[in-house]
Order: sequence, then structure tokens, then C-alpha cells
Amino acid sequence: MIHIVNVHRRHIAAPVDVVGALIDTLASPDDRLWPGDRWPPMRLDRPLGIGADGGHAFIRYRAEAYQPGRTVRFRFGGPNGLSGAHSFEVEGDHRAATLTHTIDGAVTLRFAPVWLAVVRPLHEALIEDCLDRAEAEAAGAAPGPTRWSWWVRVLRRLARGRR
Repeated sequence: MIHIVNVHRRHIAAPVDVVGALIDTLASPDDRLWPGDRWPPMRLDRPLGIGADGGHAFIRYRAEAYQPGRTVRFRFGGPNGLSGAHSFEVEGDHRAATLTHTIDGAVTLRFAPVWLAVVRPLHEALIEDCLDRAEAEAAGAAPGPTRWSWWVRVLRRLARGRR
């Protein structure tokens, strides 16, 4: 197993409660955090809460911790070769907040090339789009959509061709 840690953080000029409320909308019909207009939507089998099961695309997970307006942590359930958790967490005060997405997990030696060549670059782009959306929703302004790398654009074209 190869340990992986992947952290994305965005400082947002909005109160922590406003940014935290975005986490609470995940996978709901009014999801204001996940960029489902550009990526496969996050779907859960019930409203966000401990035990909610679902995922996005071929990534499966179950909510194992949830503090409304502050944090949610999902435990990976697939694909084979990926274990660990990913989370959203917000910290801050009445002036500004920091939204963080973290993966803390492991990949098998067999899955490592898939992680490096496919999953990680797509994940990097998706989470930056997610943070752009959070900034736009909470602060009313964002730097605009993050430009995807040429490799992410190729991977997305290949995925579209498979559908």
C-alpha cells in the first residue's frame, strides 16, 4: 500500500457559517458546493448524514462523520485498490472562512498507476472547481472556473466517448 494525502484549501471572504452551510447541501437537489454541472454529480441514498451511502462516477463512499455546517467525512468503498477517507471541513470566524478538502488514504501497488494517471488529475480539477463554486456561492465572486490541464481535458474526452 502507498499512503496518499491530498489537500486542497481555499480562503473565502465570507463568514464561516455561510461557507459551512454549503457543506450541508452536498448531494441534495439544491447542492451549492459540488460542481455537478461540470462533473458527475455526488449522489447519496438519503440526505447527508452518518451512514449515507453513495459516490460520484466510479468512486464509492459512505458518510462516517458529519457535523452540520462544519465537516463531513466519507469512507471509501471502491474502487478496489483505494482505501481511506475524504472530507470537507470549514474553519473561520464571522469575517472569513477556510474550506478544506482532504483525502487521507492508501492505494495498492496495482491501483497506483490508475491513481497517478487518471484519478488524481481528475480529482485535482474537480476539487478546484468545487472550491471555485464555494467561493462564488459564499462570497459572490470567484476567480472564474479553473482551467483544466491538457491531460484532464483528454481524460474527460475519453470518458465521454465511453458513455
